[in-house]
Amino acid sequence: MEILKTATEWAKDEVFSSIFFILFGILFAVASIGFWQLGKTDIAKAFILPTLVAGILLLTIGIGLFFTNRARITNFAAAHSSDPAAFVQSEIIRSEKTIEEYKLIVFKVIPLIIVAAAFLIIFSDKPNWRAISTTTIAMMVVILLVDNNANARMEAYKEQLELVNK
Repeated sequence: MEILKTATEWAKDEVFSSIFFILFGILFAVASIGFWQLGKTDIAKAFILPTLVAGILLLTIGIGLFFTNRARITNFAAAHSSDPAAFVQSEIIRSEKTIEEYKLIVFKVIPLIIVAAAFLIIFSDKPNWRAISTTTIAMMVVILLVDNNANARMEAYKEQLELVNK
């Protein structure tokens, strides 16, 4: 029963974490509106579309994670009550898969995207490419910060699952 409480707390923490994606998505969208209304220079006007796209992407990620993890909270109790051992085993497998995805995407791909965008800022003199690169870096930093914490929570959750499994 203790592992059910741990799983539920983990899912609630993930729901809370997804709110940060939503908030940053809203901030990016508001920034886009600000650039649209107040932007007078070419570079300010160039930020309108990239910040809007980044905001929509972050909102989509946040809303998707929010509803997925909310549903997971209610499903945990049913899965645990039907077969606790199978529940723990399936959660261990899912957590291992997620940790591997974090290792690849969050800790390798996203830093490479940031570096590529930084080089594009350096070597491009076009306002549109600089705006796209700057917005990409900002969005990737948000994803990196939120997912870094999510990875730490997932590793701690997996450790709890493995203790119960033994």
